[in-house]
Order: sequence, then C-alpha cells, then structure tokens
Amino acid sequence: MTRVLHVLDHSLPMHSGYTFRTRAILKAQEAMGLEVRGVTGQRHTAPTPADPEVVDGLTFYRAGGAPGGLPLVREWAEVSALAERIVELAREWRPDVLHAHSPALCGLAALKAGRRLGIPVVYEIRAFWEDAAVGNGTGREGSAKYWLTRVLENDVVSGAHRVVTICEGLRKDLIARGFAPEKLSIMPNGVDLDLFGDPLPRDAALAAELELGDGPVIGFLGSYYPYEGLDDLIAAMPAIVARVPDARLLMVGGGPAEAALRAQAQGSPVAGAIRFVGRVPHHQVDRYYSLVDVVCYPRKAMRLTDLVTPLKPLEAMAQGKLVSASDVGGHRELVEHGSTGTLFPPDDPAGLARALADLLASSGGWVSRREVARAFVREKHDWARNVRRYLPVYQALLPNHQMPSIAA
Repeated sequence: MTRVLHVLDHSLPMHSGYTFRTRAILKAQEAMGLEVRGVTGQRHTAPTPADPEVVDGLTFYRAGGAPGGLPLVREWAEVSALAERIVELAREWRPDVLHAHSPALCGLAALKAGRRLGIPVVYEIRAFWEDAAVGNGTGREGSAKYWLTRVLENDVVSGAHRVVTICEGLRKDLIARGFAPEKLSIMPNGVDLDLFGDPLPRDAALAAELELGDGPVIGFLGSYYPYEGLDDLIAAMPAIVARVPDARLLMVGGGPAEAALRAQAQGSPVAGAIRFVGRVPHHQVDRYYSLVDVVCYPRKAMRLTDLVTPLKPLEAMAQGKLVSASDVGGHRELVEHGSTGTLFPPDDPAGLARALADLLASSGGWVSRREVARAFVREKHDWARNVRRYLPVYQALLPNHQMPSIAA
C-alpha cells in the first residue's frame, strides 16, 4: 500500500478552512486505498495530548516547540525543526512520498527532509501567502517581506518534483513565472458530501430565537477578513430592505474585522435587519445554513481573490443554498452567473444591492437553481471523485508502485 506523509502548517483539532480541506483530502485518500498520515510544524498551536495524536480517525505527528527569535532566524528554525521531525518519522513509518502543503515553510522542510531520505516531494499551493497577508491586512504588496515570501515560494516550486494548485488562477500565475505546465496539476476545492450533502430543514426554533421573521434571509458564514468585503454587504442592506422590507442579514463567524463590522451594522439605518451570531461550533454550522436562503460572498477585487477559489461557496451549494458572489476571478471558476449562482460587481454596494434584491424578488426560479448548483458540486467538486486526481501525480513519481484504480 502506498504511504503518503502530508506536511502541514496546522491541522485538526484546530478549525480553519486549511484544516477542513486537509481532513477531506486525508479521509478521501484513505477511502481510496492509500495509507496517510500528517505532520505539523510549530505553528500548530493547539495543545497536544499525545504524539502521535489521533483526531477524527486521522493520525498527526507534531514537530513540537514554539517559533521564536529574530525574523528569518525564527523561520529557518521552524523549517529545521519540521524537517527533523519528518526524517525521524520517515525512518520509522517509511512513507513513499512527502506531500507538503503551503505555506512555503512546509515545502522547504519537506524538500530538506526529502533530499536526506531520497523521497520525492509533492508541493501543494492553496494560496500565495504573500497575497494572503495583504488580504488579511498583515502585509503590504511590494514590501521586502512580500518579495521574500515570493522568492521562497518559487524556490519550493523549483525544488519539488511535482506541484499541485487548487485552481486555474494559481496555475496560470506559476506558468507566467516560467514554470513548466507539465509539472503543474490542479486539485480543486471540494466538499465532503457526507458532511454537507444532506441539508437540514429550517430550524424554526433557532429562527425565532434570532428574530429573523418570515422574510428571506441573506447569510454569510465564515471568517471576517477585510478582503471578504463584508462592509459592502452591510452597506448594501438599506437598499435591499427598501425593495424587500422583510429581508434579513445573518452574519455567522468572527475574525479581525468583526469589531468594525458590528459598529458599522449598529450605525446602519436598517440595524434591526442585521443579526450577528459570532462563531459557532463546526458541528452546528448546518443549523445556521438551514436559516439562510441566499449566501453572499462579496470579496474585494485584489490578487488574492482573483487567483484563489474559496471553499465556502461550494459548501453552500451542497447545502442547497442560492449563492451570490462578487465577480472576481476566484469566484468565476465556481459560479456561472444565472446558472450555479449570481455574480455582482466587486467593491460596489449599490450593484450588490441591485443583484440581491433582484434575486430575492425572483423566488420562482430558486428550486431549479439550487438543483443545478448541487449537481455541479456532485459532479465537479465531490472529494470522493476529485481525490483521484492525485493518483497520476503520485504514479509519475512512484512508477513501480501499484496505485488504486482511478476508475474505482
């Protein structure tokens, strides 16, 4: 049985889009017949009761320690600690391939360990982290740190035997940097339909508790980062309520922009139509999805959102929800206007309001739209199917290994 060791920034039991994608990949690979484990670096900050630690049936090893010291020295110490843990684990467990996931520090650790062990390395890019830092407000485009992060990313892409990206936008950007297209593959974001494929009926008690009324509910469920454009969604609510008086906005989640968004909502002339819930346990998220008619993703236009496809719209489609999203590159890979969702101009509260009010006023077509979107997820973004895309990548590096049947 082929063994794959996934090299990770962090993992379950921490909750993030990163850890949920990792969980889905490892679960689907196990179901397909691969033997998988994960190892995390020092940025995994959850308490570790045991090493290895088994979470949700998956086995994770930890590098241990905490990052510290001066910049650059600190990051190199992180890489070295993770590389040593990979080597130690590999000599015991004997993986056939190291599958590192961004950021570049994980890739550098895998390359360092892979060279010592003679094990091939696959590097998977979920986002360019210099652009993510700009989007999160923790970095500045064009700064020394921005360019250093890009240089490190390029070094890892050059050193890896094969590279996987989550979408066409990232792949095209790498090709523009001069990397060979045949080295690059795409593993798109997906949905574990065992978790998201069976929507709950509307939770009437929860709707009453939140005083949502009987009108249509617009929702956002996720992290509150500046690049998500949630300020535009709140700014659009007066115009939406003017056309659809019973409309409500339900905000579920939290993050760096939360305080500013709550203050903006409190000052809105339709403050009574906006509900903030805060973060909820992951196993209860589907209760809140059950209350929402239209899920809205008003991401700002920038490199991060143009290049990277988000996961949340796919989860919403799987939940049988209508999806509306800003017309940025990452959304266009997932949302076909008028078919799987509704696109509106980014950074434009008035355009957002018109699109959502029009959608709320045309409920007669909702059923067919939901069915088209759910079929799209089942056919194009079901992890049980998508995970097979890894097999040709591994097979190219391990030609003498018997891989599970792609048709299985």
